[in-house]
Amino acid sequence: MSIRWSLVIPVKTLVAAKTRLAAATGPHRTRLAVAVACDTVAAALSCPPVARVVVVTADPAAAGPLAALGADVVPDPDRGLNTALRTGAAHAVRVAPGDAVGALQADLPALRPAELAVALEAAAEFDQSFVPDALDVGTTFYGVLPGRPFGPRFGGESRAKHLAAGAKELCVPGIDSLRRDVDTPDDLRAAIRLGLGEHTAAVVADLWPLTPPPA
Repeated sequence: MSIRWSLVIPVKTLVAAKTRLAAATGPHRTRLAVAVACDTVAAALSCPPVARVVVVTADPAAAGPLAALGADVVPDPDRGLNTALRTGAAHAVRVAPGDAVGALQADLPALRPAELAVALEAAAEFDQSFVPDALDVGTTFYGVLPGRPFGPRFGGESRAKHLAAGAKELCVPGIDSLRRDVDTPDDLRAAIRLGLGEHTAAVVADLWPLTPPPA
């Protein structure tokens, strides 16, 4: 039987989200942050191995749209990213103790459900595993099999932290959209080249109808 997954997606309070995009997006920064999170959640929910998405957030402006897409929303205890992820994972285990649990970054606006499925299939072979970001410094996905300890180590050079903790690095081809998180204008340009989800694409079209985002 194939493994089903609960994915936990942390969403920052919007006033603190995407600060490195502030100069390029101006007053539309929070709108872009919501759109990016919506595309990430929508893609995850459209991925066949994903049984549910648990969003952890303290911001009602994000919680409403994400719940409308079908995510379970739980409150963020506001004690850091990894605590938020563990809170979401505990909720997921209560709901579905037999499912694997994964943590997914919320800023993957080009995410393709089929590419996420490839990564989850690979992750099903290891007790704990992760996908590095496009720069091979951070992490965009971390997952554990049912019943295994959930120990996310996001933040900073998280690729090295997950490796040091014994997680298997998933070096599978064809998952570029899963590795392309967006923090800077350069990241956003790279995501545009991959192809944005509909929510982010609509915001980008309003902001820059004729040109890519400014540096």
